[in-house]
Amino acid sequence: MKKLFLISGFIMIISCKKENQQKTVGNSFPEDSLNIHSNVDSLRSKNNLSSIDGIKKEYGLVNSKLTAKILDSASFKFECDERSGNVVYYSEKGILKAIKYFTADSHFSSVEKYFISDDQPYFVFKDETVWSFDGGSPEKPETKDDVTQQRIYLSDNKIIQCLEKKFTIKSSAANRPNPDTIPNKENKNCSLKEVQDTFALLIKNKDKKGSTKCL
Repeated sequence: MKKLFLISGFIMIISCKKENQQKTVGNSFPEDSLNIHSNVDSLRSKNNLSSIDGIKKEYGLVNSKLTAKILDSASFKFECDERSGNVVYYSEKGILKAIKYFTADSHFSSVEKYFISDDQPYFVFKDETVWSFDGGSPEKPETKDDVTQQRIYLSDNKIIQCLEKKFTIKSSAANRPNPDTIPNKENKNCSLKEVQDTFALLIKNKDKKGSTKCL
């Protein structure tokens, strides 16, 4: 009987995690990624993407249109072995501005957001979560989410800065950490090849529609 409760609890948690992950896919790009707020009317300006300040401004401008839901979008779903997810492409007058790439399995989820100018990414935001059981009882198991976020600034196909923050969210905790208040730390080991390979894969599949298998 105890095993039956444990299995039931496990299935319930998996279902809740999957539902939360799907809600994440539906959300627009978060304002807190760079803490930039911009007027939509200023989107006609052209920013210098060779500096971090210019990248932040350009991100803010594009994110304003994403928040206002005035960019065109196209998407497809995929399922590969035990992982599934979707990809959304955002464009303006046929010009690609951003890509959101979501993937998840039973204990892992990842959202990667690529902001694009002249067919190349200038800013990438990654949000990865690994969850596991963390005590409790078979009837009421507790979990924890180990979250890693990266903010990658690029210019001329080079990483000019990579910031990272890590935090843990426990289901048993009365107060959960606010990601906005957790400081970023510079990471010198961010992989340019990983960014380029994933971006190339997403561009290769940009004309897909509906559902597909592995990318």
